[in-house]
Amino acid sequence: WLFAQLGVSKIRLTGGEPLLRPQLPELVKRLKNIDGITDLALTTNGSLLMREAARLKEAGLTRITVSLDTLNQDLFRKLNGYKATLDRILDGIKKCEEIGFKTIKINVVLQKNINHHHILDLVRYFKNRKPILRFIEYMDVGNCNEWDPQAVFPAADVVKIINAYSPIVPMESNYYGEVASRYAFTDGSGEIGFIASVTQPFCRTCTRARLSADGKLYTCLFARRGIDMRTLMHHK
Repeated sequence: WLFAQLGVSKIRLTGGEPLLRPQLPELVKRLKNIDGITDLALTTNGSLLMREAARLKEAGLTRITVSLDTLNQDLFRKLNGYKATLDRILDGIKKCEEIGFKTIKINVVLQKNINHHHILDLVRYFKNRKPILRFIEYMDVGNCNEWDPQAVFPAADVVKIINAYSPIVPMESNYYGEVASRYAFTDGSGEIGFIASVTQPFCRTCTRARLSADGKLYTCLFARRGIDMRTLMHHK
């Protein structure tokens, strides 16, 4: 509510995995009812999407993003620690299409020599469907993903690969500070996006902040320290 009074109109629920939170639909409903909040989205690994999708939409969620780095069963299990099956994720995405989510996006983090050669498999699977693929450069977002700059597969190369398969043209941004470069297939079969956060940083147009589960405010994804908002509020 306080952020909404200061002009914040968009909220994205992330994690960890937000679908593990008890009574998440109730939280979505409460956030949706805050005056000034006009856009509410959620990012998930999709493992519980089949179970929760309908309740989330009914609660007021309109946009959903699913993280999915490959369609290869073996590689999927390896990248996800053998915690979920690929079929479960794909079924959850189909469920979101069936019940009519306004926007569905699929985030693909590419790593050179790991999954970069699966780009066209993903394009073929989602082309002519509602979900919008977004290919993301492998980022250094902490000390647990063993980031190596040599593993970055540049977004410019992804554009070339996809354009050679099926021509694409640039689109205008939806809003100021949008992180993805938007493209459209010239055959009218949909949209695709590219997030070049390593080779083409977009810090100067960033309009985002992150509020952690323990009440700390981070103004950058790469920040190591946040502002303890919860303590400040308790002392007010």
